[in-house]
Amino acid sequence: MSRSLQPSRLNMKAFAQEGVALAETTPLQNMERLAEETQGLQADSTVQWQALGELRPRTGADDEVWLHLQAQATVPLTCQRCMGVVETPVEVDQWYRFVASEEIAMAEDDQSEEDLLVMEPQFNLLAVLEDELLMALPLVPMHEECPVAPKLQAGDISEPDEAGEPGEKPNPFAVLAQLKTKK
Repeated sequence: MSRSLQPSRLNMKAFAQEGVALAETTPLQNMERLAEETQGLQADSTVQWQALGELRPRTGADDEVWLHLQAQATVPLTCQRCMGVVETPVEVDQWYRFVASEEIAMAEDDQSEEDLLVMEPQFNLLAVLEDELLMALPLVPMHEECPVAPKLQAGDISEPDEAGEPGEKPNPFAVLAQLKTKK
């Protein structure tokens, strides 16, 4: 990889002019915010990703800088049904168009089908990749079929009887009645 193609400090215009795809494998543990969402992250867990910049001509103006970002990873998350580890495949396939300022991005955002990013002298591609992976995580990760049947138990606070079975719950008003009679 050339010095100008460091994913954490990328000059997007130069990257787009080169027109060469940047394909890498990044350890999941290097993406701190994503690693915080995982359970049982292995040292060999990685994200396979590819970025391609391109210039698209515009009539009467400078060429537009575009970025195509693709990524695949399998992220160990917590199953919300059995609380075990569920290996969750996550994919990103996103196009971005770069604009000159935050004001332009805000003004054009509602009409644009693509995502807009502000052109910066040192663009952090890995931060955008991590953002996209975080947004691609499921809201409620679950196994299709849990390997261990989940324990479905309501919060039963009753005391077990002599046979070990839960007994009847004490009536909270009976406790109040006892307090009243102690006077």
